[in-house]
Amino acid sequence: MLQKFKKIDFVVVTVLVMLMIISITSLYSVTKGVADLDGSHIRMLIFYVAGFIAFFGMSLLDYRVLIKHATYIYIGGLLLLVYVMFFGATLNGSKGWINLGFTSLQPAEMFKLVLIIFLTFILVKKNKSQLSFIRDVIPVGFLAFIPFVLVMGINDLGNALSYVIILMGLLWIGNVKLSHALIGLVLVAGTAFGGIQAYIHYHDEITAFMKEGSRSHWLDRIDPWLMPETTDNAGAGYHTHNAKLAIASGGMTGEGFMQGTSVQSGRVPYTYSDSIFVQIAEEYGFIGSSVLLLLYFILIHRMILISLESRERAGPFLIIGIVSMFLYQIFENIGMFIGLMPLTGITLPFISYGGTSLVISMASLGVAMSVKLHGREIEEDMPDPHAHRSTVAKQA
Repeated sequence: MLQKFKKIDFVVVTVLVMLMIISITSLYSVTKGVADLDGSHIRMLIFYVAGFIAFFGMSLLDYRVLIKHATYIYIGGLLLLVYVMFFGATLNGSKGWINLGFTSLQPAEMFKLVLIIFLTFILVKKNKSQLSFIRDVIPVGFLAFIPFVLVMGINDLGNALSYVIILMGLLWIGNVKLSHALIGLVLVAGTAFGGIQAYIHYHDEITAFMKEGSRSHWLDRIDPWLMPETTDNAGAGYHTHNAKLAIASGGMTGEGFMQGTSVQSGRVPYTYSDSIFVQIAEEYGFIGSSVLLLLYFILIHRMILISLESRERAGPFLIIGIVSMFLYQIFENIGMFIGLMPLTGITLPFISYGGTSLVISMASLGVAMSVKLHGREIEEDMPDPHAHRSTVAKQA
């Protein structure tokens, strides 16, 4: 146990500590003195303690145990998603929370890691040098489509899209045929372009349909992205418009800790959760934002190195799935406040307030670290092929 602990990449641990400091100070800045939010930085510190326990626990656990029980993990995750569809608590238009009394649990966040583990199990079990579209890609895609539908049913677009990105990352490392990948990209791009054009041209009809289906909050997420200049969307674009102004006003060095004009005045909603990057950009400026992105880069880089050093198939699959998850969350969260992506309510990893999101992110890094600690054991535990020859030579 001690020998394994010494092998943990403490560069990753150092980065996590730095992200913890950024998260807690940022939360203190935007929640100090705010009703119902005051003290969020203390609760986040408690979440980080639980997160580090999850990180070290998953690091020391052989990741092959997770692969072995992947089917049961997947079924358990689906049951939780079905449960929240009927009995979940609603928050910000998404019925995806289980109230545990002392905290809340978000199964859709948890299922990201569940999906990575299960798809890794399926693809490794197939053990193919190249994936067949009919026999491999379609069945694997269907396994990811089930939770996608369930999560869309609870109005959680952000997490549902993360399942698609995880699937694409794992199919890529699974060596899907280039022709199939190109066809898929063309279909996705064509569908997206057609959907955007249809949304713009039939906006009134879509708006009426969304309101009838109790999904009007989706309009507030999509309209500022696709139709920011329309006068009808002045209310819907309030969030992104003020977020852009706040990010721009940060300049090179920022307005100073707890001095952000927009975030401190409340003009940017949800600065403690989804919009926390806006606080960092306005109060710490371009330099502070760059430091945050550099820390993310170091984490991704260290995971890629672990993947390259792994000597068996499951390790790289797990890590690429985790890297895909993090890259999507980072790009989506930051991109939606600078006009590149629609508002989806996705959290900024390790920074946004939220226990489930943080603990799952830390546990995911722990799984990647487990690949580093246990991924070489297959070869290291094998006998030396020259040992027998040496023994025979000595006996001779």
